[in-house]
Amino acid sequence: MTASPGDDSERSRAGSGLAAPTEASEVIIRPSTTADMAAVTAIYAHFVEATTATFDLIPPGESTMLRRRQTVLDQGLPYLVAELEGFIVGYCYAAPFRPREGYRFTVEDSIYVRTDVIGHGVGKRLLAGLIAACKAKGLHSMVACICGVNVPSTALHTSLGFVPIGTLPEAGRKFGEWLSLTILQRLL
Repeated sequence: MTASPGDDSERSRAGSGLAAPTEASEVIIRPSTTADMAAVTAIYAHFVEATTATFDLIPPGESTMLRRRQTVLDQGLPYLVAELEGFIVGYCYAAPFRPREGYRFTVEDSIYVRTDVIGHGVGKRLLAGLIAACKAKGLHSMVACICGVNVPSTALHTSLGFVPIGTLPEAGRKFGEWLSLTILQRLL
């Protein structure tokens, strides 16, 4: 889990008073809305363009991100956002781990947080909210597939009870290098 500064409008707002969360700050974790998707799209674009946190090579547009969100919701799964001072600073969702029906009780999480709030508990609050929502739905297991070397994401997942299951060496290629995929799992 890493983060994104967002688009230019998000960056300018961040520079004009959006403070990193503190004990007094209220980070709100809530279900996403279609109105949140411009900010979600900007957050994800940073990860696609600048990191190995995802194997996407070209940032998807807002219409694609809206379709992806709707696919998650149509399957009855949670898609959450973190809001701070009225701005979306992160998002996460659960998606089916594999398409076969026998896997229906296992989901894979995805989580992205803006870089200007990393280290302030936003990711932990988001992922904890996602875990709680998936437990409430009667799901049994959550899997995290972490691309490349992503120390913050591994630490976040481990702090919430995920354990390493294995690594797929050279599972994907990005920025001219072969990257491994580390798999962690948490029973719900």
